[in-house]
Amino acid sequence: MCAAPPVRGAAAYGADSGNGGGSGNGRAPQRFPPAAEPGAGRDPVGASGARFAGARIGCRPPAVHGAARDVSGVRHHGLMVRRTGKKTRVAAARQPEVRLPPLRPHEGGGLEPDGDYDGVELAGLDLSGGDGAGALFLDCALRDCVLEQTSLVRARFVDSVLTGVRGVGADLAGASLRDSEIVDARLGGVQLHGAALERVLVRGGKIDYLNLRDARLTDVVFEGCVLSEPDFGAARLERVEFRECVLRRADFAGARMRDVDLRRVTELDVARGVEGLSGAVISTAQLMDLAPVFAAQLGVRVED
Repeated sequence: MCAAPPVRGAAAYGADSGNGGGSGNGRAPQRFPPAAEPGAGRDPVGASGARFAGARIGCRPPAVHGAARDVSGVRHHGLMVRRTGKKTRVAAARQPEVRLPPLRPHEGGGLEPDGDYDGVELAGLDLSGGDGAGALFLDCALRDCVLEQTSLVRARFVDSVLTGVRGVGADLAGASLRDSEIVDARLGGVQLHGAALERVLVRGGKIDYLNLRDARLTDVVFEGCVLSEPDFGAARLERVEFRECVLRRADFAGARMRDVDLRRVTELDVARGVEGLSGAVISTAQLMDLAPVFAAQLGVRVED
C-alpha cells in the first residue's frame, strides 16, 4: 500500500508569527523553496490531489501497458483475431535454389523400391502403378510423367524438380522433399500425410484433394496454383506463403501455424478448422469474407 506523503503548507509547518518566532512547538518555521511551493511551476505527483478516482494522494497512477499501441483482440478456443495499427511483419519463406547438373536419361522402364536415382532425368514416362517406395531422388528431374496410383511412400526428393507430372492416387505418405520444386502439376488425391517439406516451391497447376495431414511444412511457397479441398489437418506450418493461389474448401482442423502468410490468396474458402488459422496472417478483405465462419466458430448468430 502506498504511504501518503506529508501534507505540505502552513498546516504542516506552522504559520509564520511575523516575528520569526516558532509555530508553538519551539521549532523554527520551515519554508518551501520557491520552486516547490504548491502551484508554482510544475504540479508534482499528488500535490494537486488524487488524479484518478479512488487513488491515494501521492500514489503513482497505475501503469497502462501498451497504451501507445492500438491493439484489440478476441480469444476463443485459442483463436486470436488481432488488429494492429501498423503492418504485420511475417518471416518470409526461404525458397529453394535448384541448380541441376547435366542429367543422364533414365535407363529402365519403371521405378524400383529403395532405388537410388542420382542425376537422372525421367521424361515422358508412364509410371502408373509403379513402386518406388523408399527411393532416393538426388539432383533429378521428373518431366511429364504419369503418376497414376504410383507408390512413392517414404521416398526422398533432394534438389529435384517435378514438372508437368499428372495422375490420380499418387502415394507419397511419409515422403521427404527438400530443396525441390513442383511445377505445373495436375494431380488428384495425392497422399502426403506425415510427409516433410522443407524449402519447397509449388508453382502453377492444380491439385485436388491434397492430403497433408500430420505433415510438416517449413519454408514452403505455393504460387499461382489451385488447391481444391486440401487437408492440412494437424499439420505444422512454419514460414509458409500462399501467393496468388486459390484455396477451396480447405481443412485446417488442428493445424499449428507460425509465420503463415495468406494475404495474397485470391480465393480463401475454409471448410473446417478456422481455429487452426491461429498464427497466420490474413488481409482485411479476407477477414470480411471469413466473418460468417468466425461467427459460427464463436457461436454467434447473425440476424437482421
